[in-house]
Amino acid sequence: MRKTLRWLLSLVVLIGTVSVAGATAGAATAAEPDIKDRILAIPGMSLIEEKPYPGYRYFVLNFTQPVDHHRPSAGTFQQRITLLHKDTARPTVMYTSGYNVSTNPSRSEPTQIVDGNQVSVEYRYFTPSRPAPADWGKLDIWQAASDQHSIFEALKPVYGKNWLTTGGSKGGMTATYYKRFYPKDMDGVVAYVAPNDVVNNEDSAYDRFFANVGTKECRDKLEGVQREALVRRGPLEAKYAEYAKANGYTFGTVGSLDKAYEAVVLDYVWGFWQYSLLADCATIPADAPHATDQAIWDSVDTISGFSFYTDQGLEPYTPYYYQAGTQLGSPTIKQPWLGGLSRYGYQPPRNFVPRSIPMRFQPMAMVNVDTWVRHHAENMLYVYGQNDPWGAERFRLGAGTRDAYVFTVAGGNHGSKVAGLAAPEKATATSAILRWAGLPAASVSARPLARYDAVLDRQSVEREPTLRP
Repeated sequence: MRKTLRWLLSLVVLIGTVSVAGATAGAATAAEPDIKDRILAIPGMSLIEEKPYPGYRYFVLNFTQPVDHHRPSAGTFQQRITLLHKDTARPTVMYTSGYNVSTNPSRSEPTQIVDGNQVSVEYRYFTPSRPAPADWGKLDIWQAASDQHSIFEALKPVYGKNWLTTGGSKGGMTATYYKRFYPKDMDGVVAYVAPNDVVNNEDSAYDRFFANVGTKECRDKLEGVQREALVRRGPLEAKYAEYAKANGYTFGTVGSLDKAYEAVVLDYVWGFWQYSLLADCATIPADAPHATDQAIWDSVDTISGFSFYTDQGLEPYTPYYYQAGTQLGSPTIKQPWLGGLSRYGYQPPRNFVPRSIPMRFQPMAMVNVDTWVRHHAENMLYVYGQNDPWGAERFRLGAGTRDAYVFTVAGGNHGSKVAGLAAPEKATATSAILRWAGLPAASVSARPLARYDAVLDRQSVEREPTLRP
């Protein structure tokens, strides 16, 4: 019995020794800097707030950027970014919408596919990431790409595995421009529904798109409502004036309530196909000439948004319209079904930017990018929606591209994703994303590595009332 007790005592001592050794190893691990400390040790990085989320650390941060990357000593501004941290041993995805950044945790589709970290970047000059005073001449695609490059160089020592960049619409354009100017930074690009307006004054592709999209029945219904909204300009503008007064809306930037009203109405058909599906045609008034004024108003307001072309609606998007009028280009469509009802036609971006901000269009900016993509794209994936107007002028691949793809979601709109592709294309796209992320061949499959999260992975398209990518 005494022998047995001695044996048990020895076993307890042995287990205790192992436990102490394990605890010592754990203490060594714990002694390594916390990820927040590592991030905040980066020069120029500061914490706005940390928000808890199960399985992640989520930080809202400011990063100090030069106003002019050509002359870093000429002033700085604070650019807002967010970091969804999973593990420094995982790949990292850099995401931007091309506009403001959300400060709530979310995961882009590539981040879910590779089960990685995500750095989300607010585009320069979208508030609060705007220099003061704002030198608008420093808002261009190279400066924005250089912002991303600086963030990548700052975080790469912490997140040493492969990096991808992604974004939808203007964010997809942004991901493309970043790859064009800094081709060695990212191991892959996933660009969703990215417009490519190469020649700004040649927009016939959009006219062909609207002549054939969906079904004739649906096109007729949409065109009927749009036409009726202009036929009833008098009573509906009176309603618009009451609506503006009640909400404190003004029209100084666009110039008049009449111009704002027509801009909203002319966006109607485009806005429907951008955000809706063919099945949604059932919600459009079928007999527009006999519909009530309220029914016409409600349909246009739901799809285009009467608040948008007010000063208050336009102000947050001044940086977009400035870029559209200086480098990105903007579409103009003829809409022949309106006859002579339109007074202004599609108004140029200049009409939506305060006159105090000078603008000059640079016609070669998009030609440069398009030529590079056609002949030098490598590890790049483009996903478009069949029924999305913005895909009428898209990025295309030519001789010299490698491991690059352009796929289209059948019946898809501006929210099209890899998940909506036909099975063979979905498998090819998913495998490419995983391969570019540097994951071992055994991990490659046609499904995301991370489980779906109802909060992080909400893929509903971020609806923006009016014509904007």
